[in-house]
Amino acid sequence: MSRVELSFVLPAYNEGDSIEGALDTLDRVVKETGLQYEIVVVDDGSMDSTWINAIEYASKNGHVRVMGYKKNIGKGYAVKKGFMQAAGDIVIFLDSDLEINLERISNYIEALRQGDIVIASKWHPESTVEIPLIRRFLGHGFNLLVRLLTRVKLKDTQTGLKAIKRTAFERIFPRLAVKRYAFDVELLAVANLYGLKVVEMPVNIKMNSSFRLIDVWRMFVDLLGIAYRLRVLRWYQRTLHT
Repeated sequence: MSRVELSFVLPAYNEGDSIEGALDTLDRVVKETGLQYEIVVVDDGSMDSTWINAIEYASKNGHVRVMGYKKNIGKGYAVKKGFMQAAGDIVIFLDSDLEINLERISNYIEALRQGDIVIASKWHPESTVEIPLIRRFLGHGFNLLVRLLTRVKLKDTQTGLKAIKRTAFERIFPRLAVKRYAFDVELLAVANLYGLKVVEMPVNIKMNSSFRLIDVWRMFVDLLGIAYRLRVLRWYQRTLHT
């Protein structure tokens, strides 16, 4: 395969029933960009057939690579692991459930001409969003806390599609500590410290997946940890120039 221009990182946990369909959809959309690409699947310790099915798909598609580990650690860890193995000048990570319509991928790549990181935002004026009311309420509440605790002034940090220039993520990712729920917030908080430009883009998304209250609590705890390292310990600031 020629030099990779675009890498996709797809963290997956217990997605055995859908991983091959997700890869098929992503592969079809990415081909339309005309760029040399790869898709890196990171199996985050799945207990089902995710690993086997992803490997089977990769055996038939030279653009797909699969990596993983036995113990479930978390989306943040999986994304970081995939990024560090990605070869592209541009790296995009997205949730493997593909609740996001991928037809706008080319727009995200183009938008990197104006910024270092491009993120999907459910609350962009041009976004089309189907989301349960309770998740809408929790999303706005979490974003308010993010703004208060981290000074990251973005409308949406959590939508699972982000495109990053290699020059940006090579500086940011070694600094990241969150392994699970608030990984996206930490990424954007560190980017803010570096003065990197973040561009918010519209997204078409239909969210049907359920959530557990324990996950909401864990995300809140992760956020408190980020705020503590950022504003009390000034831990991220100390490591910026090491």
